Amino acid sequence: MTAHLRILFLFLLIISCSLISLSQISTAAEKPERPNILFLFSDDQRADAVAAYDNPHIQTPNLDQLVKAGFNFRNAYCMGSIHGAVCQPSRAMLNSGRSLYHVPMDLKGVITLPQLLKQAGYETFGTGKWHNHRDSFQKSFTTGTAAFIGGMSNHLKVPVVDLKEGKFENKRTGKKFSSELFVDAAVDFLKQQPAEKPFYAYVAFTAPHDPRMPPETAMKVYENSPPPLPKNFMPQHPFNNGWLTGRDEALTGWPRQPEIVREQLAEYYGMITHMDTQIGRILQTLKDKDLDKNTIVIFSSDHGLALGSHGLLGKQNLYEHSMKSPLIFKGPGIPMNKSSDALVYLYDIFPTVCELTQIQVPSGVEGSDLAPIWRGKSERVRDTLFTTYEDLMRAVRDERWKLIRYPQIDKTQLFDLKEDRHELKDLSEHPEQQERIKKMLAELKEWQKRTDDKQPLTSEHPKPEAIDLTGRKRKPDQHQPDWIVKKYFDSE
Repeated sequence: MTAHLRILFLFLLIISCSLISLSQISTAAEKPERPNILFLFSDDQRADAVAAYDNPHIQTPNLDQLVKAGFNFRNAYCMGSIHGAVCQPSRAMLNSGRSLYHVPMDLKGVITLPQLLKQAGYETFGTGKWHNHRDSFQKSFTTGTAAFIGGMSNHLKVPVVDLKEGKFENKRTGKKFSSELFVDAAVDFLKQQPAEKPFYAYVAFTAPHDPRMPPETAMKVYENSPPPLPKNFMPQHPFNNGWLTGRDEALTGWPRQPEIVREQLAEYYGMITHMDTQIGRILQTLKDKDLDKNTIVIFSSDHGLALGSHGLLGKQNLYEHSMKSPLIFKGPGIPMNKSSDALVYLYDIFPTVCELTQIQVPSGVEGSDLAPIWRGKSERVRDTLFTTYEDLMRAVRDERWKLIRYPQIDKTQLFDLKEDRHELKDLSEHPEQQERIKKMLAELKEWQKRTDDKQPLTSEHPKPEAIDLTGRKRKPDQHQPDWIVKKYFDSE
């Protein structure tokens, strides 16, 4: 090889290596750092129980900041439940991305969202309420501190356990109020987490689920100014929906006394205000650790609660106040202080997190990715939405209209949510609405077919609608502290 050819060869080799290096640098620069995920999940929190959601009667300054800093879905729903503990199926759907009739309550045989992230190299951490069996917690999380494997508890005596190296240990009774206990665990995790390791932290509060026993400090703001009754308050539900005497409904007597409902509502708000203060500690730790710039924060709740609305107290119904939850996404690439009225399910969170972390969605996941909505690529992920409770109720709604069907009493309700968002004016008997009802019942049946809901919408032997619960009482369950028993039950 001549000297000239050697020089030319060396020149081409240098250029080639330089181009390869530049390509590698460019690829590395284009590949985004995987975001951390912090999931804050409350228990029984109505969609309107956030001050920034047009509620001046509650104090939630830290959630308000999330609202302003993030993107809000104002029509986020739990699909429903197969039994009275609505919390359990809601969490099963959330953690599996599957609809109600396609997921086992113990999540057996189903890949969970934290399990998927763990397989993708994330450190997965869990604290707080896990209502879907201990085995599914073990497979989902790398570590866990102060995990409550159950449904409800006295907030000052929560039975908790830790998870280390795949095994449960340190079983004990918490010595702090539940929200403080779980946030202590989350803060400790964040402080010890290395910056180079992406994490998924799941913080599942038991607040504001009853027994509603807020710390006195959180009640001061409500003592002299208890919140007003809901605009759809009723002394008793106008007909027997099949669950009027269930466990949650027996937390006070009938007819509902306005002063007692206001007291319970104040305690409920106090629980949320106290939880909000604890959430502030987590968000501050993110900032102190300089993790906030690459952490996506999600806040939601498993479903809502009636608390006097429609004469009900619990979540075992399909009215908006009981099936809707707040839902906020905040973080890099997510618009600030924006919202959408798209109809979404809580189980849409699963594929949305997959998209945000660039992880392939597993087969069997039925939820829809919500990111295109805040990116302006679509306005909705579905045209209608279906909710269900036991064999007692089925509902379908679109952007404006909502139909609820009660199979056991052959009753239908129809509401115009644009003009009547509190669901007070049943239009089902209006002649001009009969064609609409027919079409919505057909849509309801289509939803049942798609989700494998086998419940007939009529009954061969309908039960009577009428029921009178005046003066009826019920004893509290074992979770109620003595002072709540004395205040709400002994006085009756």
